Amino acid sequence: MNLTGVLTEAFDRLPDLVRSAVEGLSPQQLTWAPAEGANPIGWLVWHLTRVQDHHVAELLRREQVWVSGDWAGRFGLATADPGNTGYGHSPAQVRTIRPDGAEVLVGYYGAVAARTRELIGGLTGEDLDRVVDKRWDPPVTLGVRLVSVLTDDLEHAGQAAYVRGLLPAG
Repeated sequence: MNLTGVLTEAFDRLPDLVRSAVEGLSPQQLTWAPAEGANPIGWLVWHLTRVQDHHVAELLRREQVWVSGDWAGRFGLATADPGNTGYGHSPAQVRTIRPDGAEVLVGYYGAVAARTRELIGGLTGEDLDRVVDKRWDPPVTLGVRLVSVLTDDLEHAGQAAYVRGLLPAG
């Protein structure tokens, strides 16, 4: 298997994880948290999608799916702030993310996943060594950025699945 095959295989596992975490849940279930200050399923899936959207758009030098689509309103937000990825959100900010249903989470992630697949499809091994962020020491390469996005997504998808298992019966 070549480089793009490995990355495609890895990222192509995420849509099913997202879907299984949210499918069939009501807006109330998506915003339910198991404890004060804990992150609900809807926020976790929104956040993992926002981070991927933010980073992939930057790598492609294109506008984020979040900004170019009609997503913000479906998540209970008045504006589509491209800098709002959920990173560093306070509990009060977490509560502002209110998806109107599971479909919006699956749809938004699907649009971002398609763009990620577009990025991955054209990569070569040399591309992975290209520095994409000099704000860190050492500077972040494209390969490191993709691994970071993938591991963050997998972690948050797993957390969303766990919270789903904690949902009260009924």
